[in-house]
Amino acid sequence: MGITGYSIYKKEAEKRKKANTLEELYPKLPKKKYDIIYADPPWDYNGKLQFDKSSTSADKIDVSRKIFISSASFKYPTLKLNELKKLALGEIAKEDCLLFMWTSNPHLAQAIELGETWGFDYRTIAFVWDKMNHNPGQYTLSNCEICLVFKKGKIPQPRGARNVKQLIRVPRGEHSEKPIEVLQGITKMFPTHDKIELFARKTADGWDCWGLDVFERTNKH
Repeated sequence: MGITGYSIYKKEAEKRKKANTLEELYPKLPKKKYDIIYADPPWDYNGKLQFDKSSTSADKIDVSRKIFISSASFKYPTLKLNELKKLALGEIAKEDCLLFMWTSNPHLAQAIELGETWGFDYRTIAFVWDKMNHNPGQYTLSNCEICLVFKKGKIPQPRGARNVKQLIRVPRGEHSEKPIEVLQGITKMFPTHDKIELFARKTADGWDCWGLDVFERTNKH
């Protein structure tokens, strides 16, 4: 087996990998139950690195220059499916509750399995995000990301807006950053309900926020 870009840059990748510094796997969940849960799980990609085309094989690698390397694990601690399943989401879900969950396209089957493990039934694709750019893929160019919706019990009442569009066209921002238009759309649909964003990186008006980034930022002050 020949030398690959990954084998050359593996040590650098390990140095840049983000680690969870908590004693436990997760911060404590709120002692509250919610009608609406919005989650962007930190899916694990098995250490997959993205390079430019010059690093695809040994005879094309130019080690004299800095080859672009990217990985989700450089930005935040990623979690495997069995670790995500350990989150006791049922403890904060009301009897009637909706779960909106982001998934990358390769993690679609895992996302449905995760939602069911957390006590929800998969219903449909709530949002399709057109990032207005693309990444090379093994099959087609990847330019969209999807947010699924799961249901426990019945749809929480009373309903708000019923004309929120499924398709969101917003240019891609920072790595893993999701368009605020989705959170705003959910708010319009359920304006009076108890809502929480899980794995949140920022706070939002009208929402409780939970996640490692929020926990660390709060405890620095």
